[in-house]
Parts: sequence; structure tokens; C-alpha cells
Amino acid sequence: MKVGGGLYLLWLAFQLWTADTSDAGNEALGGKSLFQLARQEFLLAAGNPKAILIFTAFLPQFVDPTGSIGFQFLILGVLFLMLEWVAIAGYAFFGKALRHWFSRPTMRRLFNRVCAGLLGSAGIGLILARRE
Repeated sequence: MKVGGGLYLLWLAFQLWTADTSDAGNEALGGKSLFQLARQEFLLAAGNPKAILIFTAFLPQFVDPTGSIGFQFLILGVLFLMLEWVAIAGYAFFGKALRHWFSRPTMRRLFNRVCAGLLGSAGIGLILARRE
């Protein structure tokens, strides 16, 4: 499992290193409405294993079994969603601030290469890690 995960990280690093940084990829969001983008984000987040794990393993620890379990889950779920919205808004703000930087193919290529190096390093580290 460890070697498979490391090889997968190396594959992702390779894909990122060789990714096309021309302006052809900017058409992916073209023509989508705000509702379509929100729906896409919702479906992506709903299928995220991290979110499923939080709702099934983490949040139940904070529920008092003597109280209204459904109401407590509702409150915890709403708080979780509010924090997710804050995080998504932060990503959007950060992306908007870096829009000019990423408008140049050379800067996109530099970003891809740095991220590919980090992924590759993580993959090699995972493969070489020994259990003590």
C-alpha cells in the first residue's frame, strides 16, 4: 500500500511537470454559470472522503447521547459548512489575488514544477520510509 501510494504521488508529479501551461486550459470555466460552479463544488465536496470521515468519525465525539442527537448533528454540520465556506472564500480570494501572476505561462510552469517537485519528494519519501 505504501509503495502504491508513493508511485501514485510520483505519477501525479510527472503529470504536473508535463502539464500544458498554454492559455488553452483557461476555457474550462468559460460558459458556466455561478449556479453550475456552485453545484460542481458541492458535488466535489460531498464526495470528499475527508468530509465523510469528519461526519462519521470526528463529529460524533462531540454529541451528547442524552440530548437531541439530530439537533446536535444539525448544529455541528452547519458550523462545519460555515467553516468550509470561509475556507472556500479564502481560496477564491487567494486565487483572485494571484490571477495576474498565473496569467503568464512561464509562471504557471514554475508553479507546476515546484508543486511537482514537492509531490515527487513526498512520493520518494513515502517509498523509502522504514517502519520502526
